Amino acid sequence: MLLLIGLTTSAPARADIYRYEDPEGTIHFTDAPMDSRFKVFLRDIKKDKKLRTAFKLPGYARDPAEFEPIINSCSREFGVDSALVKAVIHAESGYNPSAVSPKGAQGLMQLMPKTAQGLKVADCLNPSDNIRGGVRYLKFLLDTFKGNESLALAAYNSGLSKVAKYGGIPPYPETQEYVAKVLSYRNNYR
Repeated sequence: MLLLIGLTTSAPARADIYRYEDPEGTIHFTDAPMDSRFKVFLRDIKKDKKLRTAFKLPGYARDPAEFEPIINSCSREFGVDSALVKAVIHAESGYNPSAVSPKGAQGLMQLMPKTAQGLKVADCLNPSDNIRGGVRYLKFLLDTFKGNESLALAAYNSGLSKVAKYGGIPPYPETQEYVAKVLSYRNNYR
């Protein structure tokens, strides 16, 4: 009886989804890319986590100290407090360089594809590229809000237009909790 139940209940299929936009503007999706024009659009997190755990592949559950040289270098280059950068990474991805959110944000600093493209980030899942782009974006937000970390973090979480619209931290519980959490982490990293 258990064998019959096991055979009749099937788990949903899981796979990475790839996207390619052709010259005519038609968007193609596939789980089996045919050539290098297809880029990862949606990563199968459960499969990725299982593989990385089973085979100890790099990029999953890595030691935060491993990223310290990149963080320090980018912090110096852009003039952003390294404790703040570490706090953002901690809150955004938990130091998982392969993290992909349900909304499509990627990597350690959870860059949205459009933001990453504007920052000229070549590979969001490459820790060095991701941290450099994320710190550069954080510096832009800090400059925009004249050094006000709370407003910069609110914009990092909910978007620059939302902070502008509300003239401060938007009244979204997620954003308000995010700002408080990151500032708390920052204090701990100091």
